[in-house]
Amino acid sequence: MALVVQKYGGSSVADAQSIKRVAKRIAATKRAGNEVVVVVSAMGDTTDELLDLAGQITPLPPQRELDILLTSGERISMSLLAMAITNLGVKAKSFTGQQAGLMTDAVHGRARLVDVVPHRIRETVERGQVAIVAGFQGVSSTNDVTTLGRGGSDTTAVALAAGLGADVCEIYTDVDGVFTADPRIVPGARKVDRVTYEEMLELAASGAKVLALRAVEYARRYDVPVHVRSSFSSTTGTLVTGTYGDRIDPNAPDGEQEETPMEAPIISGVAHDRSEAKITVVGVPDKPGTAARIFEVVAGAGANIDMIVQNVSAAHTGLTDISFTLPHGDSPSTLAALNGLQDEIGFASLQYDDQIGKLSLVGAGMKSHPGVSARLFGALRDAGINIEMISTSEIRISVVTREDALDDAVRAIHTAFDLDSADGEAVVYAGSGR
Repeated sequence: MALVVQKYGGSSVADAQSIKRVAKRIAATKRAGNEVVVVVSAMGDTTDELLDLAGQITPLPPQRELDILLTSGERISMSLLAMAITNLGVKAKSFTGQQAGLMTDAVHGRARLVDVVPHRIRETVERGQVAIVAGFQGVSSTNDVTTLGRGGSDTTAVALAAGLGADVCEIYTDVDGVFTADPRIVPGARKVDRVTYEEMLELAASGAKVLALRAVEYARRYDVPVHVRSSFSSTTGTLVTGTYGDRIDPNAPDGEQEETPMEAPIISGVAHDRSEAKITVVGVPDKPGTAARIFEVVAGAGANIDMIVQNVSAAHTGLTDISFTLPHGDSPSTLAALNGLQDEIGFASLQYDDQIGKLSLVGAGMKSHPGVSARLFGALRDAGINIEMISTSEIRISVVTREDALDDAVRAIHTAFDLDSADGEAVVYAGSGR
């Protein structure tokens, strides 16, 4: 008997018929002899609708009250799903994040888990029932309801899988797994059978929406196998684990896999992100401690910095420019904080650009293969796409381009690395991306 944690996103439970369909899958998993815990998101676009409703009341809703409001979406879907499963003759019981023992810090809107104490969930499973848990939420030490931020249901599912010692955590979405690119942009993208935690971390951090970054971090930390698959089909999805297993080089011709060099780079995919902006601090005095002071202020503004580039200072001026990217939502507070630093640092001005896009090529063995970089930059050159910033890691190369050129850039790189599928177009069953 296996203990399986399943997570269903908003597109999978968008309406009553979808909930009934998901209930049948859960009931079948239970009848197959498994112990089942289910984490569920709010129905469809419920969270966005609740945010819009709050905005009609006040432009600045109190974060505590906003968390209480937003968690109602998952409570609706969890109770309806429990009803649907029970109606199929399988006993089920629903729980809020608080009831499930998901303990968080006190930061409303983007709380982080500090402990998982799933006693009631374990007891429910041991009684032969399906436990349904509301995703995206927990409770602080002061007994206040908190939310985990976007993708929080993925994190809930992986955390419960770790806390319960589950055999696998299945993340159900509206595509058949992790693809070599977003199939909405590259219809010929190919499904990847297996990726490592490290590769999935890079893909998620670079904009791939199929699995939340924090969920992958949690899975890696506690060695939780994650199976990303579609709730709209029975197709085997993508397994995210700590090893490559039987992976092969996707660029090798059919029938020649045995001739592929063991250290050949394995390209997992191309990710893209439109959610970032670029700030350039112009005319910064090039002396020790200046950059440190700038980024201390940026950190104090709560910004999550991604890419950083500092130009070589001009010899006759002793000044340099520092550019960095950050999420759009962090930009207003960061710009305000930097403006307050201008007199202290003595920089000339700030430039803000929210019309950028980031493309990332992710794969193992890339650092030791310079030909990968040459092929990437050559493909962008041939497509007439200019590069504004470059960042690398052992398994990733990221570039910043103009936002309106991003889709073309993704398709150019995907084709340049022979990632297009020979099996026709990928299927997107609903369209939300999660």
